[in-house]
Amino acid sequence: MNTNSLQGKHALVTGGGTGIGLAIARAFVAAGAHVVISGRREAVLTEAAAGVGAACGAFAFDVADTAGHAAAVRAIEAKFGPLDVLVNNAGINMKKPSLEVSDEDFARIVQANLNGLFSLTREVVRSMATRGGGCVLNITSMAAIYGLPRVAAYTASKAGVLGLTRELAVEWAALNIRVNAIAPGFIFSEMTAKALDADPERKAKVMSRTPMARMGRPEEVAAAAVFLCSDAASFITGVNLPVDGGNSIGF
Repeated sequence: MNTNSLQGKHALVTGGGTGIGLAIARAFVAAGAHVVISGRREAVLTEAAAGVGAACGAFAFDVADTAGHAAAVRAIEAKFGPLDVLVNNAGINMKKPSLEVSDEDFARIVQANLNGLFSLTREVVRSMATRGGGCVLNITSMAAIYGLPRVAAYTASKAGVLGLTRELAVEWAALNIRVNAIAPGFIFSEMTAKALDADPERKAKVMSRTPMARMGRPEEVAAAAVFLCSDAASFITGVNLPVDGGNSIGF
């Protein structure tokens, strides 16, 4: 088995215009897949897709708008081809003390990160099931594994995604559909680097409990995504793979 091959597969990567999602799109194309990246900002998606190459297309929609998912999936498959792989990477966060989080704040995060993810996945899998199988990959978080302060809604949503990953893996195995997750650790971006540099105490804590003593790269998450969505992982379903330099088990 070639762990680097997604030859001939069609994949949708939500939140694919920047960061980890864009790295996954690049890695999938390099592995032979045709990829569609989605998000809310059409101009960002168009520019990102052009940078990836001819095997990458763009389709703008909001994952939080669950009413539009069935139509979006139909349009994507009509334009780009039937989907074999779905990567649920899109999500939003909010950092605020829990006592200051309103019901509206909480509902907004859960709607995008959990409700929207389930709705979109359901619609994609309806189509996948008619063709005999497929693969779903959810991007969870360290917040689904251990407690992180001031992100109550985000934590609840990502813990929900983790539980959903396991439930759907069991239920959809009969449809020949694998469902897995990746939990990225502290992954480098200009935004995260700037935030940590501005908070030396937090940065020291992150590094001290990360055995590999560095931040990860988006490409390292993408490499794990290629493996989990390839035939090399054909007997793997329901897992949540930390890509975190050991942060989740660091002391």
